[in-house]
Amino acid sequence: MAEQVMKMEKPEKLEVEISEKNEEKKESSSGEKKLIFGKYDISEVKVNDEGLKRVINLDYKLVIKSHGRNTEKYGKANVHIIERLVNTISVPGHRGKKHKIISRWVTGKYNKNLNQVMEAFDIIEKKTKKNPIQVLVNAVENGAPMDEVTMIQYGGARYPQAVDCAPLRRISLALRNIAHGAYDKSFKKKKSFPEALADELISTGNNDSTSIAVSKKTELEKQADSAR
Repeated sequence: MAEQVMKMEKPEKLEVEISEKNEEKKESSSGEKKLIFGKYDISEVKVNDEGLKRVINLDYKLVIKSHGRNTEKYGKANVHIIERLVNTISVPGHRGKKHKIISRWVTGKYNKNLNQVMEAFDIIEKKTKKNPIQVLVNAVENGAPMDEVTMIQYGGARYPQAVDCAPLRRISLALRNIAHGAYDKSFKKKKSFPEALADELISTGNNDSTSIAVSKKTELEKQADSAR
């Protein structure tokens, strides 16, 4: 009987020890910092906009590069938000069909664009003493329009119609306006592009009216309100 009691007690003790070890591992893993570029902790970044939580990718990756196109449906949601910013600044001159600023030496150079973004992040950290990835997320939230205008044809005539903006398109428009604003502030000026990008991200993250992305957002939403 004593041997049976000892056999019954041992598995219970083992289960308790295993559960305690698992809890210790969870606590240690939760306390670990996930550093992007070895500098910025991405685990503390939060998305406040409920409509953008599922489409802003903040997964921890050693190399922020997808190495190819996303051909699947809603594939942009799987691309990291920093990579989407880097890809957006690759083609800075597009204003519809017009090329206001053409910079052929930038297009396609991913490493050069990434270095410029990293330099802009360093400037943001020095100026604001905040996590620059959180500043980027705040800028995307403040620069993303809720409504936009499309054209519909009825009876041979075309009319403007206000429509809701999809979450993925909201991010694309915000990043595009941020990139355009940074290039406008640095083109043929003394300010370098990383400095202009840092200033644009900071002003957009603070929802400042001096930001080009915020002004574009308010203008687009006013047009949508008038077309309702």
